[in-house]
Amino acid sequence: MHAVTRRQFGAIALSAAACAFGGLAGCTPAATKTTQQGSGSAAAAPAPAPEGTIVVGVRSDIVGFGLQNEKTGKYYGLEIDIAKEMASRMGYKEVEYTTVTPDNRKETLLAGEVDALVACYSIADSRLENLDFSPAYYTDNVIAVVQKSSLIDSISDLKGCTFGTMAGSNAAPLLSIKLYNVGFTNGEVVKTNDDNSEVDFDTWHLSQFPSYQALSDALEEGIVDAIVLDGAIAHTYINDDRSIIQGFNVAEQSYGVATQKNSELSGMVHDAIQGMLDDGTIAKLVDKWD
Repeated sequence: MHAVTRRQFGAIALSAAACAFGGLAGCTPAATKTTQQGSGSAAAAPAPAPEGTIVVGVRSDIVGFGLQNEKTGKYYGLEIDIAKEMASRMGYKEVEYTTVTPDNRKETLLAGEVDALVACYSIADSRLENLDFSPAYYTDNVIAVVQKSSLIDSISDLKGCTFGTMAGSNAAPLLSIKLYNVGFTNGEVVKTNDDNSEVDFDTWHLSQFPSYQALSDALEEGIVDAIVLDGAIAHTYINDDRSIIQGFNVAEQSYGVATQKNSELSGMVHDAIQGMLDDGTIAKLVDKWD
């Protein structure tokens, strides 16, 4: 591992590329503003012809949102239902689902392997630079989970401890901002490895993992002292031996449908999702899967 300055760390995207620290020595992390974007303008990537098949990238490992039955190959969850209704309103006869992960979903969309992402993808300014997003269809909080046996009751109990996050998610940069804002840390980065999977701050250590299952296993095995992830995703890995640190919400996240920047499909997706919000369809689907 090699030492880096806070200025250098400002250029590091922490895999999620969601925020950066201040560019001048002594600057502090700035809060990430979450916004929404609808349709793009010029058609950089023409939309597939309606009445055919739309390919949607979804999660396969999140209970209640996108879960694939390994035996049948069928997907179930809120986002699966949203994608199906969205496609119908856009005029498509069929929906083809493709599994994506936080690490590959952006590249999968930009490469044209999928037409849209309905994959627990939070809307953030950094992502709006390269993608279009529909209006938000679900709002969630990023939370911290610990093993009950650790006897950790509050965030202050985690001074000098290791936090785990999922690589490719927004959790790491959002966590660093939150810990700075509550006075847990001065934001100083002591050292990091080349891919930012291991980062030493002044009062805590960050470890990032390639999958949520690996993240959950790390908590169980004591490799990390707490895991930080979206509440919706955390429910998949919560059990009787674990608890949420009460009163510590890292940040609020809003999920939207992502499409290629300035594509014709962006406007169609925006209108379909907005219509589903306006007529209560999404609210009913959320109730169904809650």
